[in-house]
Amino acid sequence: MALYPSLITDILRNVRYPGNGKSLVENDMIADDIRIDGKKVTFSIIFEKNTDPFAKSVVRSAEAALAQALGDEIEIKGNIGMTFRHDIPATPAKLLPGVKNIIGISSGKGGVGKSTISANLAIALAAKGYKVGLLDADIFGPSMPKMFDAEGEALYMINREGRDWIEPIEKYGVKMLSIGFVVDKDSAVLWRGGMASNALRQLIADAWWGDLDYFLIDMPPGTSDIHLTLVQTLAITGVVVVSTPQEVALADARKGISMFRGDKVNVPILGIVENMAYFTPAQHPDERYYIFGKGGARRLAEATDTPLLAEIPLVTDICSDADKGSPTSLKLQAAALTGDNAYLDPEAEAFGRLADKVVEAVDRRNDTLPPTHKVEMQH
Repeated sequence: MALYPSLITDILRNVRYPGNGKSLVENDMIADDIRIDGKKVTFSIIFEKNTDPFAKSVVRSAEAALAQALGDEIEIKGNIGMTFRHDIPATPAKLLPGVKNIIGISSGKGGVGKSTISANLAIALAAKGYKVGLLDADIFGPSMPKMFDAEGEALYMINREGRDWIEPIEKYGVKMLSIGFVVDKDSAVLWRGGMASNALRQLIADAWWGDLDYFLIDMPPGTSDIHLTLVQTLAITGVVVVSTPQEVALADARKGISMFRGDKVNVPILGIVENMAYFTPAQHPDERYYIFGKGGARRLAEATDTPLLAEIPLVTDICSDADKGSPTSLKLQAAALTGDNAYLDPEAEAFGRLADKVVEAVDRRNDTLPPTHKVEMQH
């Protein structure tokens, strides 16, 4: 059988593009470059953009249709190229290229104040002059919109480098995104793991985070698909583990440390924060009452050879400040702006010391350990 271009085109009239059900010929997707050299046939299929999800399957369908119609008369496997009408800039090889350090804030269980620590740490770092981003990765219990007094804020797109990006909300000197901005705050998020992971990836990869010294991630409590998604998506510099002094919380925190330090994940632990470490009455500032136990996180730090970064006191104002959308660390910013330390109280100073300890821990980690790598997916 003689091979000629119109015969190739006629066969391709039976190959349909899944995007609209029309044939490749009807869609004008066959390039004017059909070449025949004996049995060898080469040509290109034109797609709208280089991110077309059907591109590879369409090429395989065209190969199959030609092979079935022409049998031994044709050599087509691997000879069909792809061209694109509109090239879309590819996603950068490295996500968040302008981010120097990515820090996960983790806890073994819920209710230990991890999100409160995350919000106050982010604001405290910003108060010290660092460029800070904060991602609320607690998909099923987002709390950052409330803590930043940003509930009801709308997200907008911004065009940079030839494409549209989600623009993070910027408040208190911190760039921040949360799934709470796109779901009803009064309704439960009923998503399967895959949907939650995809939403999280979009908040990371499709947002314009720009240049940051520290990118904090408020992780969900426990160990879950979300944690795996994060370590598979980003090369995390290190993790801060939050716990209360209770043995139940410490046991779960130990599991979290084990997960991050495991061979498959291998993310350094920057240190432990003991939240609600003790209660001091305002009328008796020299007294301490260890309501949830004493020294639990310190013992865990020693047992796991992990730095104890801070002991944050149990103070009603820390909770009420967060509920009002004005975290305690804002007092650090007021003091930095005015030079007046009268704005400070023991709670704000505790978060300031925590920020300093985290900076020291990150610097020490970067000086002594190689860069963290993303966890490669195993199939």
